[in-house]
Amino acid sequence: MSTVQGRLRIAVQKSGRLSERSLDLVRDAGLRVVKGNNDLLYRVENYPIDLLRVRDDDIPTFVADGVCDLGIVGENVLEEVRNGGPVAEVLMPLGFGRCTLKIAVPPTLAYDGPASLDGLRIATSYPRILRRFLDAQGVSADIVTMRGAVEVAPRLKLASAICDLVSTGATLEANGLAAKETVLDSQAVLIKSPVAPEPGLQHLLDSIIERMAGVVSSQGAKYVMLNAPREALAEITAILPGAGAPTVMPLAGRDDAVAVHAVCQEAVFWETLERLKAAGASAILVLPIEKMM
Repeated sequence: MSTVQGRLRIAVQKSGRLSERSLDLVRDAGLRVVKGNNDLLYRVENYPIDLLRVRDDDIPTFVADGVCDLGIVGENVLEEVRNGGPVAEVLMPLGFGRCTLKIAVPPTLAYDGPASLDGLRIATSYPRILRRFLDAQGVSADIVTMRGAVEVAPRLKLASAICDLVSTGATLEANGLAAKETVLDSQAVLIKSPVAPEPGLQHLLDSIIERMAGVVSSQGAKYVMLNAPREALAEITAILPGAGAPTVMPLAGRDDAVAVHAVCQEAVFWETLERLKAAGASAILVLPIEKMM
């Protein structure tokens, strides 16, 4: 049972690249967050929920141990702290905070696959993830654990290669390194405690999870409305990106055309509209979706 009587707790990153996006997700799910005197704890004024704002590497432990009921954390952090103890359940990817943990090397190191790392020293802030990767590849290498500025390790002769998070690659390039191998693709995920909340709070917990799923589903989704000739309906439906089965309705006063409404889960580009028009569609309207459930 959750450690806070009568209230749910959600753990989010206090500062860092996931912090603001995590708060946006919470607010978009209809929770009115109120900042109090304590920067560690924010209250939700319209539900019995607290937001615990902590270091990102504390979030998996807090959720796994039942200190918090839900948490928003990067997969890279979740994988790094995994040590065989209680494990939080990953409910869904959230679509933000994307990055990649990669092996990067200087130009002086001839890289031809993971075997090239055998016998070398590799600097990283993610020693557990890297060790699991190396073991899976059958590579024996020494790991140098660093808490920051990993990219300078080869230049300082601390290591021959590095394993670090990459978003744009600009930091690697600035330090004369080239990314060679993907160790882990990461993004923010919603995690849930294996410890059940109080029975009176279970319905609220389920509701918050469903709302967040709706927010995530609506990200990038578009609502498309158009008119289509009946004989071109199959072709036009096939062009709509990620639409599934659209809603087709008769068009007033016309037997040869229908109105089509569809939720498109994939991007709708100008090229998509041009293809729809070429197939016979008209009065095409694309609208953003704020919420979806």
